Amino acid sequence: MAAEKPHMNLAVIGHIDHGKSTLVGRLLFETGAVPAHIIEQYRKEAESKGKGSFEFAWVMDSLKEERERGITIDIAHRRFDTDKFYFTVVDCPGHRDFVKNMITGASQADAAILVVAAPDGVMQQTREHVFLSRTLGITQLIVAVNKMDAAKYDQKRYEEVKTEVGNILKMVGFKPDAIPFIPTSAFMGDNISKHSENTKWYNGVTILEALNNLKDPEKPTQLPLRVPIQDVYTISGIGVVPVGRVETGVMKKGDKVIFRPGNDGVGATGEIKSIEMHHEEISQALPGDNIGFNVRGVDKNAIRRGDVCGHVDKQPTVAEEFKAQIVVLQHPSAITAGYTPVFHCHTAQVACTLTEIMAKLDPKTGGVKEQNPAFIKTGDAAIVMVRPTRPMVIEKVKEIPQLGRFAIRDMGQTIAAGVVMDIKAR
Repeated sequence: MAAEKPHMNLAVIGHIDHGKSTLVGRLLFETGAVPAHIIEQYRKEAESKGKGSFEFAWVMDSLKEERERGITIDIAHRRFDTDKFYFTVVDCPGHRDFVKNMITGASQADAAILVVAAPDGVMQQTREHVFLSRTLGITQLIVAVNKMDAAKYDQKRYEEVKTEVGNILKMVGFKPDAIPFIPTSAFMGDNISKHSENTKWYNGVTILEALNNLKDPEKPTQLPLRVPIQDVYTISGIGVVPVGRVETGVMKKGDKVIFRPGNDGVGATGEIKSIEMHHEEISQALPGDNIGFNVRGVDKNAIRRGDVCGHVDKQPTVAEEFKAQIVVLQHPSAITAGYTPVFHCHTAQVACTLTEIMAKLDPKTGGVKEQNPAFIKTGDAAIVMVRPTRPMVIEKVKEIPQLGRFAIRDMGQTIAAGVVMDIKAR
């Protein structure tokens, strides 16, 4: 079996109707992930409803309701391959109500394509998505200046949009010079997989070339070991076998580990006897590996889902309270101090109280807009103090980013997303 290509999660972000779904559909088509006859079938169906230009978008928008409304509602996860990587596309909706899905998508992404339509240029959500993607830790970006066919392939318009987008990117700390700005028409197929005759004035990369040029997401092997636990099994003749995904660090046989917070907030310690992946024993596990491992000296009841396994000399951090930067995606009214929703971080789900709203931020710049506001509402970004109602493991996003991000859920929906800035450990 050939070694698997490195995997990348790719978020596709940008304002509604700027052509994100069409671009993704086109990428899937051009890389052979969706066969031509399926596209043809979609095209006929789209034309019969008077929406001829939606054929590629329809590849992604498989929900009937979305077809009728012509907008993307949920994130569709689809795989496609380039020479160098295999990508999972996280198609991130641009519609206002759907920013929440954009968060869940972007927080898993290694890289993003920002789609900006040439005729419109920068719109409200273009700004929001740029700010959010930065807050959520995306560092690699490709900009598609899309719908160039509608702008008559005008170089001057392309340059204007490039300058405009570049200015926003600078505000949040991206370096525009290091980012490809590609004039595209996802609908016509310009500069997606091959260089277009319509933009002879452009001599940069195509979308597929830009994707191949992305850097491998670094395997954070040099960080302390962190394995959030998904399940724990007791297997007769073997013993206790926790299962989880290695987020950071390296696990080897013989390692002394601790599971925190454990039932007592202190944690259970043991020794790694063996590690298995895909039912084969392996000598060490690396970030990204989904493993089961047998631990000596730990009682099954001492470990549960949401615990994090780490080495005893660099233990997972159990927070007494923590300071976080959050973005409120949707809330029916206002959020005030004392609010206690459920925080989802790695495999843990813990009710936490917002004890203090320290500052409201300007979502366009990230600067402080108001100190100690009485409340925050949908669309606000803020710095808050948080106190978990029971012990939970969480890390500073600057130290272990994989365990420093979280989503806040309440009333069956994602209310906010955020990152951990500082921790007062137990």
